[in-house]
Amino acid sequence: MAAERFDLLVVGGGPGGYVAAIRAAQLGMKTALVEREHLGGICLNWGCIPTKALLRSAEVFELLRHGKSFGLACDDPRFDLEAVVKRSRAVAGQLSRGVQHLLKKNRVTVFDGHGRLAGKGKLAVALAKGGEATLEAPHIVLATGARARQLPGLEADGELVWTYKEAMVPKLLPKSLLVVGSGAIGIEFASFYRALGSEVTVVEVLPRILPVEDEEISAFAHKAFEKRGIRLLPNTTVKALAREAGAVRAVIETAGRSFEERFERVILAVGIVGNVEGIGLEGTGVVVEKAHVVIDEWCRTGEPGVYAIGDLVGPPWLAHKASHEGVICVEKIAGLADVHPLDVSKIPGCTYCTPQIASVGLTEAQAKARGYEVKVGRFPFVGNGKAIAAGEPEGLVKTVFDARTGELLGAHMVGAEVTEMIQGFTIARTLEATEAELVHTVFPHPTISEAMHEAVLAAFGRAIHI
Repeated sequence: MAAERFDLLVVGGGPGGYVAAIRAAQLGMKTALVEREHLGGICLNWGCIPTKALLRSAEVFELLRHGKSFGLACDDPRFDLEAVVKRSRAVAGQLSRGVQHLLKKNRVTVFDGHGRLAGKGKLAVALAKGGEATLEAPHIVLATGARARQLPGLEADGELVWTYKEAMVPKLLPKSLLVVGSGAIGIEFASFYRALGSEVTVVEVLPRILPVEDEEISAFAHKAFEKRGIRLLPNTTVKALAREAGAVRAVIETAGRSFEERFERVILAVGIVGNVEGIGLEGTGVVVEKAHVVIDEWCRTGEPGVYAIGDLVGPPWLAHKASHEGVICVEKIAGLADVHPLDVSKIPGCTYCTPQIASVGLTEAQAKARGYEVKVGRFPFVGNGKAIAAGEPEGLVKTVFDARTGELLGAHMVGAEVTEMIQGFTIARTLEATEAELVHTVFPHPTISEAMHEAVLAAFGRAIHI
């Protein structure tokens, strides 16, 4: 069968791949996308979106339980775990169909199957319906994503030891739960299961939880999680897991001592590895390091005409970073003049636990390590009228400025709705704003976002409400 010719091929239909395909089509390229499982990828089907649906259910449940503090009668609220999971899956399904519609609308040809490089400018696709198709294009974008990392001796089995995938569709609520890893994924699941009543223990091998966050924000979150009843064990490792009937016995080592403890379920949240296998990288110039593809600032691999984006490549492993990389990659291929390499310091990170955490730019420690003299501002939610009225007084906004130039180097927040608010600081970073622009920006009242303004003012000794 003759090969079908395109201008650009995308392997993987996640938030990096489908966005790259749509942008290429917008720029007039004849584009095809190959996806072996679900359009929208892990993020939309088994990650970002369905977990937020689960967390929203948990948030509403917690509000019902505390209805009395709002003057509401909500006696004995209960949840239906099956219905909670069903809603989450329905949300994911709706958005996956939405991606399918967008691709069709933009005239992107979609092949259901597994794609692999098959020579210069060629892609062999094992079709889901049977048979194989050969596609050709001068440009091939790899967006095959990543999967959960497994640790030797602690491998997930899908029954007693879960990855994120099993944790999203539980058939029962475990009475006791061990979460291995305190990054965004681990903490979000810890927050969800604790809200529904599980006794949750989180183990982190590093000295503090949420290790990529500013140390002050991490410490604030630690206290808030413990207040909610989550047991946190930093500087701790899980040495072994022994499966028993309906439970797991974990050997845990902390502070030079070991102990055993029994948990009904375990969630592994110890990072990801790129899906580099089975996509034809052998014999090409594509370089793989630490299970991820190496690229340059334009997402080019070591093989001419082959590009890579998203979780397949370097950190941060975030959906919005993948989408932006897809746009940069395609616009560079198209020869647009105003394309800029990705600056990862301007990518916000969000964790949707309770309380929420969001950040962009350098932490205070990172800024000092790079030689900056810094001005730091802090403002607690307890000084914000809207936060108090909403029953959300637990939170903190922290800003880090270059003392010499006034440049906003970083912003870090913990508290209600901070994942929505961080975009304000992200725009400021993109526009290379200084404290002068931020001080003179008028924030609406009453909003929790006023705490952002106060944290800027505080860095320069001008805070009003504290």
